[in-house]
Order: sequence, then C-alpha cells, then structure tokens
Amino acid sequence: MTPLDILAQVATPTAQSTALQNQVANNQADWLVIAIFFQMVLGIAITMMLLPLLLRPKNPNPVKSMAYESGMPPIGNAQQRYTVRYYIIAMLFVIFDIEAVFFYPWAVAFNVIGWYGLIEMLLFIALLLVAYVYAWRKGALDWVS
Repeated sequence: MTPLDILAQVATPTAQSTALQNQVANNQADWLVIAIFFQMVLGIAITMMLLPLLLRPKNPNPVKSMAYESGMPPIGNAQQRYTVRYYIIAMLFVIFDIEAVFFYPWAVAFNVIGWYGLIEMLLFIALLLVAYVYAWRKGALDWVS
C-alpha cells in the first residue's frame, strides 16, 4: 500500500463517519434553536425595559417624587425594626411549606412505592406534627406575647 492509497481511504467517507457527521450537524442545529430562543427572550426583555422610558410623560415635580404612603404624607423613619417573632414565624412558614412540597411526589408515586411509602409518609407526617407541637408549646406561633 502506498501513501496515496492510505490517503484515499482516509479521505473517502465511510458510513460510520457520515452518520457521526449527521449526528454532529443535528446537535448543532438543536443548539442553534436554543441560541435563537435566548436571543429572542433577551430582545423582548430589553424592549420591555426600554419602551416605557420612551413612552412615559416627562414632567417631574417634587410632589410626584415624594414617597407614597397610602395617600397620607410620609411620617417617621422608613427603616423600622421588626420584632424577632416576625422572622421566626416566617422561617417556620418556609420550613413547613417546603416540607409540604414532599407530599406531591409521594402522591404521584403512591401506586409504585406501596406500603413502604405509606409507612414512610406516616413517619414524615408524625415528625411534622412533633415539630409543630414543639413550636406551639414554645410560643413561637404567638404573634404577641
């Protein structure tokens, strides 16, 4: 075999290399669609941010620049401190809300997981109830105490 024969074999496409080239072209086409989609989303977002700047009326005055507080003139400092109870109740809400999200996949897969899943969910609910009773007894759910 001469070097020209080897070069001719390498240069001629085989079925495997043609299939690989088609697969690469298909993958690139998929990514092109995603890139076009992101460009459209970015263009719409920028347009929606800039269009109101062009269309709004431009007649500012000091009354329009004042802070609006339910129709009353603003009184006092806007940086008031909240009580710690507000944050505790907010954290408890987030914790119990996130734990409640676990019920949805359990309900969807209930037929597949059977009795084991039922026992696990009952233990999970018991744990939630223990945590709820603990928070209630400690007074974390009382807004004013």
